[in-house]
Amino acid sequence: MSDNLAPLFSGLRTLRRPQVLGLSGPDAVAFAQAQFANDVASLADGHWQWNAWLSAKGRVLAVFQLLRLDAEHLLLVCHDGGVEAMAEQLRRFVFRRKVAIAPAGTGSVEAGFHAPALARGAALARLEDGAIELDVGSAAHPRTLRLVEAGNAPHQEAAELAWRQSDLRFGLPRLEASQREQWTPQQLGLDRLSAYSVKKGCYPGQEIVARTHFLGKAKRSLVLLHTDAASTAGDAVTQAGTGIGTVASSAGALALAVLPLDLPAGGLEVGGRSAGRLDLLDGLAR
Repeated sequence: MSDNLAPLFSGLRTLRRPQVLGLSGPDAVAFAQAQFANDVASLADGHWQWNAWLSAKGRVLAVFQLLRLDAEHLLLVCHDGGVEAMAEQLRRFVFRRKVAIAPAGTGSVEAGFHAPALARGAALARLEDGAIELDVGSAAHPRTLRLVEAGNAPHQEAAELAWRQSDLRFGLPRLEASQREQWTPQQLGLDRLSAYSVKKGCYPGQEIVARTHFLGKAKRSLVLLHTDAASTAGDAVTQAGTGIGTVASSAGALALAVLPLDLPAGGLEVGGRSAGRLDLLDGLAR
């Protein structure tokens, strides 16, 4: 498979899967710091990071982009939706903190396989039309996201699939409901995205994440596969007839599977059909 992502589609397309959750108020940053796996307090205003929300057992509930607009306003771009349920669960932990949690209006998310106009790396940009622009690619494989109040970019199912496949190629897991609370951050390779911290204070699942990191107990991680037929999250991956792992995320003929770190070469199958291993693209960490 070619490394060139540009031909997948040109121009901007509206993505219907991503949803945006807003956290606002004087305690927004402190609340996010206590709930999420990455270091929100060290994030500068006008910047964003990959982040994750974990269960108490250290299993991933959601992977998202966290944007720090300023000291009192955060946005979470959740690429697989589910923000209503996430907001409801997060509100249970507000207690006396001064923070409001609510889906961020009716705006849309637009994507394109081109370099952003102004955003660079983790620095977001506010454009003249009011959109928030994000750099979600690399120098070799540029990609742009725009959060817009009233976008006019068309939506195409083929474009949505192409974007999802490009996420998988960068090692960004896209989690269906069945795969939430199934995997640790290490198993999902979230270290490649710098999406969690082992140095900041407590958050749900922190002890398990830190123990796995410092004791070197991670035995499995993500592998990018190209399959002969479309796979489904939860499908078994076999080698020489023996089950060795599970598909965690899929998009057409591409899949991210959680497999042993010492995986021998060749002989992989998903659903009884041949599967080949591909190299993950670098450059998405922020």
